[in-house]
Amino acid sequence: MYQEDLIKRLESELSGDFEKAVYRWTLDPEDRDAVLLNVAIKQVPLPDYRVIVEISCIRSHEELLAIKRAYQIRYKHSVEEDLAQHTTGDIRQLLVWLVSVYRYKGEEINVRLASSEAEILHRVISEKAFNHEETIRIITTRSKAQVLATLNHFRDDYGTSITKHLRDDSSHEYLSALRTAIRCICDHHKYYEKVVRRALNQPGTDEDSLTRVIITSAEKDLKDIKELFQKRNSMSLEHAVAKDTSGDYKAFLLTLLGKED
Repeated sequence: MYQEDLIKRLESELSGDFEKAVYRWTLDPEDRDAVLLNVAIKQVPLPDYRVIVEISCIRSHEELLAIKRAYQIRYKHSVEEDLAQHTTGDIRQLLVWLVSVYRYKGEEINVRLASSEAEILHRVISEKAFNHEETIRIITTRSKAQVLATLNHFRDDYGTSITKHLRDDSSHEYLSALRTAIRCICDHHKYYEKVVRRALNQPGTDEDSLTRVIITSAEKDLKDIKELFQKRNSMSLEHAVAKDTSGDYKAFLLTLLGKED
């Protein structure tokens, strides 16, 4: 009990970018993601749906189960319970489904199903029924391979990617979350590269996003993200981070990125 209280106090009192980054790096991956989820859900005035979608759509099925168990042990609530409490309407339905469903992880696809569900998506989007239950069902319950096949059919049959049709209102939280889910399912390396690029390029570096991507990817696929960043920006991620950060925080991130002095 004392250890749990100490951890919660640490989470609430750590304020510096370096301190938060080191603390989260020391956690086991499932505990780290549980903390990230809780912070995102409890963010005011609105939850940070990007973090919730990232973890739900990018982690493997087994990893997500471990994260949800760690969340319950740490916070004495389920992820679904806290999400439902802190969200409303369409985005509640989307996010709760994303964290709840145990997707089939196989690579098999049903081409006929992909074609028919691409047609369903096109119909509901043409009617501006972006929050239609069929859209949420297809994106949240089908295997990643099947979702990708459906979205490829959509692009081939209708001449543009589905995300182009989900931009009618860029301030719409539900549509933004839906686009994020689709991008994470389709190519999470490309998605993460964009998160890092935006974090570094905006006025005043977005340290939370930068730290999150580097720390959660450091022992997995950071190399792929670095290669995409180099190709997209004609400079290394190490150089960009060194230019926009400073002090111990800068040194820590560069260590994770594998830069040698």
